[in-house]
Amino acid sequence: MKIHIKNGHLIDPANAIDALRDVFIENGTVLAVSAPGQIPSGFVASRTIDAAGLIVAPGFVDLSARLREPGYEYKATLESELQAAMQGGVTSLICPPDTDPVLDEPGLVEMLKHRAKTLNLAHVHPLGALTVGLKGGALTEMAELTEAGCIGFSQADEPIEDTNVLWRAMQYAKTFGYTVWLRPQDAFIGRGGIAHSGPLASRLGLAGMPVMSETIALHTIFELIRATGTRVHLCRMSSGAGLELVRAAKKEGLPVTCDVGAHHIHLTDGDIGFFDSNARLTPPLRSQRDRDAIRHALFDGTIDALCSDHTPVDDDEKLLPFGEASPGATGLELLLSLALKWASDYAASQHGADGVRPLVRAIAKITSGAAQVAGLAAGRLTPGSVADVCLFDPAARWTVTAAALASQGKHTPFLGYELAGQVMATIVAGQIAYQRAAV
Repeated sequence: MKIHIKNGHLIDPANAIDALRDVFIENGTVLAVSAPGQIPSGFVASRTIDAAGLIVAPGFVDLSARLREPGYEYKATLESELQAAMQGGVTSLICPPDTDPVLDEPGLVEMLKHRAKTLNLAHVHPLGALTVGLKGGALTEMAELTEAGCIGFSQADEPIEDTNVLWRAMQYAKTFGYTVWLRPQDAFIGRGGIAHSGPLASRLGLAGMPVMSETIALHTIFELIRATGTRVHLCRMSSGAGLELVRAAKKEGLPVTCDVGAHHIHLTDGDIGFFDSNARLTPPLRSQRDRDAIRHALFDGTIDALCSDHTPVDDDEKLLPFGEASPGATGLELLLSLALKWASDYAASQHGADGVRPLVRAIAKITSGAAQVAGLAAGRLTPGSVADVCLFDPAARWTVTAAALASQGKHTPFLGYELAGQVMATIVAGQIAYQRAAV
């Protein structure tokens, strides 16, 4: 299919484009990007999309989206979650290995990728388990898992108690050039914690998880990086103190990147309210000071990417008392709107004085920034690249309701919120995979 997207405002941070541009797609790739009215020689579109009033961007790249297959189909299925990805403009997503069974065998990874490919929707890139069964003991066969399609190795939310095991895993990964994805969490401090350790948790009688659970783990990880040189991606940072350590590690030159969940750039532990289980997340929502530090770190580049941390949970596991409810929230369809809300809030606070529009920076965190972290040839609309495109209306407002979500998981702390930013069309590999209205 030959597609001509005209009259749209293209934001492509990887190519430093923030202007009116036409995009031409042919044979699943970007043929050309040009000023309005400049049509490549010999190009005859089979489909023309008038994107007047819309923003055209590379398809979004989500660094953490649990698809719940295999093993948890009662919570969600590949069909439902990839359709949610299309509705959210997410064309590439990385899924953690904490399925059932765990993604620690090549056959399981191949099966997942085959299932995703047959649906012909978003590109799915699995993370392999760092240790067998995520139990923190024996290392997995990383080379075989890479051949099967894994782009990195993770423990998901399971910390490794034995630092020797993590050291060996990082040595192995460094030998073959693999990236280790770790969520910094001490295996013992804060174990069983379900809320940020502070006055609110004390008043509510909830077990606390202190910030030092994150910072102690970071100190260990950075020492191991110094010893091995392994590239490490830190998943879902949650505290200002932790981000200060990351900032210092980057300044030192350590091969470290990090992301943050979209919920944590807006919400605090105060949003637990009267024990709202929709706000039960991992890591927990932290203080307002931490939230503000996260927002600033997203703008100054300490945080490389913004992810949805999509974790669909069914009613039976969510509609329980706060301490008994399963952590997690739906996020694929909220990623764009929450990124735009951060950009709008940050612009209003006049922190964008360096000349870079917060909107452009927000798009970068869910396109080129995320793609670079994952090592993917995505998140950009360079001629010759795969034509993954999102067209969205930044002014359109929508209310977050269960009925508005395509995901099988209907639980999010943003239920009832009115948010700006609505995806109008999603193009994957040159094919229109989702279309909200006639465009």
